[in-house]
Amino acid sequence: MNATSPLALLGGPPVIDVPGPHFVWPPIEDRDVSAVTGQLMSAVSIPDRSGVVAELEDALASFLGVRHVVTSCTGTAALHSMYAAVGIGPGDEVIVPALTFHATATPLFHLGAHPVLADVDENGQLDLNDVARRITARTKAVVAVHLWGLPENMDALAAFSTRHDLMLLEDGSHAHGATWRGQPVGSFGRAAAFSLNGPKPLSAGEGGFVATDDTELYYRVLLHGQYNKRCRREIPADHALAPYAVTGMGLKLRIHPLAAALAASQLPRLKGYLAGREAVAARMRRALRGVPGIDVPHPPSHASPAWYALPLRYRPDQLAGLPVERFLEAVHAEGADEVDLPGSTRALGDHPLFHTPGALLPGYADHQGPAADSFTTARHVHGSTVKFPVWHRDQDLHLADAYTAAIIKVAEHHKELVK
Repeated sequence: MNATSPLALLGGPPVIDVPGPHFVWPPIEDRDVSAVTGQLMSAVSIPDRSGVVAELEDALASFLGVRHVVTSCTGTAALHSMYAAVGIGPGDEVIVPALTFHATATPLFHLGAHPVLADVDENGQLDLNDVARRITARTKAVVAVHLWGLPENMDALAAFSTRHDLMLLEDGSHAHGATWRGQPVGSFGRAAAFSLNGPKPLSAGEGGFVATDDTELYYRVLLHGQYNKRCRREIPADHALAPYAVTGMGLKLRIHPLAAALAASQLPRLKGYLAGREAVAARMRRALRGVPGIDVPHPPSHASPAWYALPLRYRPDQLAGLPVERFLEAVHAEGADEVDLPGSTRALGDHPLFHTPGALLPGYADHQGPAADSFTTARHVHGSTVKFPVWHRDQDLHLADAYTAAIIKVAEHHKELVK
């Protein structure tokens, strides 16, 4: 123990002595409790598009500026429905970023399709040169993932997908309310899927939704996971797919009304949450700019992030080679417990499912996964990312400042941690 060191890990006083958790999401107010308990007394099952489900879908469509929204039980289910609705099927290939949460890609296995991983650039966004190398005659779509709530470059992606005659789809699960040149994320592609899982900017606890301007696609989203009453009431009787309304595709993926009630109560406050997050993220980025070993994100001026998290890039070469794990151990000792390394959002090539899916999915027994040395940038970006929570309230500014102070303190005294 180095008693003379100011670092808490080596015996000094911690920056933060307030017990956690320091960040809890979503913020639950009396109106949320009233909305959920009121729904509990009203109806705990809504098999059609009525009540709070219709209210939430209408509000989301208005928020995103799209014609149709269909809610689902999870974001994974929303992705599954989106892929099914656009006609992805056996043998089709869909290009997804090699750095994302696995559910961006895994539903494709259940449609007999093949997720094709493409590397990312140093900002963690799709490397379109690598995407272009992976296009084949079977490639049907490319997926934009707005990771950590930072919008992808939609100018480049829209032009690229048009040039290569590919469907552009979006996974906006981190990015509710984010915009690119003032246009909401989720309104660029033919369809978009969002998660409403616990920590997402808009939370239902569990849930998701598909957004689209395409009415035919909307009908097929309904048929994928909203069978019977919704399909019978929303798909015109003279439509070619109407005879399938009772069974749909056989899956029930409806959102729970209590989850819908929570999301519907939260949505009117989302813009306020995002404005608060933007102010806090800007404050934290200013404090950390120029700190050795830490790179802060620099989204373009025409991008408005949702700041699901603040992803910092760790530079051990500037800190005498200090491993990120040791750096993080010291930061945690300072009381900044919510700083973390990305876990499930990672380089997809590291998951066994993308190498040997046949162990779980017999139809992929002959599937050849990517080479072990593929997606080097995705692995590097994941391995050097340290993520911060982003608060939204003025009363939490002391925590935001303390967290940045913890990072600065450890960076300034890093030599004491290098053996």
